[in-house]
Amino acid sequence: MPNDDKVYAVKITDAAWTQMIEHARFLANVSAGAAERLIDEFVQKTGELSRMPERCPWLVHGMMPFQKYRKSLFGKYHMALFEIHDDTVYVAAVVDCRQDFGWLL
Repeated sequence: MPNDDKVYAVKITDAAWTQMIEHARFLANVSAGAAERLIDEFVQKTGELSRMPERCPWLVHGMMPFQKYRKSLFGKYHMALFEIHDDTVYVAAVVDCRQDFGWLL
């Protein structure tokens, strides 16, 4: 059972930030407000990973290693993929669920 009182450090990799910015930039072509909301929700959701990140489900995909990444959904179509190592959560990627993300391999 996870420790409810434990607080994790959350680190967002440069690659994940770059991917998030690319998604927001693409969305901004349609609506600047929607792009801002997407970024705000990403920051909120990843911040919530500091408490009980184990509550997020494993990413199950035939191309991904078994129990490598957990996922946190945000926005309408996006998810943050992360790993937990000791007392730190590492957000490794941000993907649009409508696209093929086999490139993560």
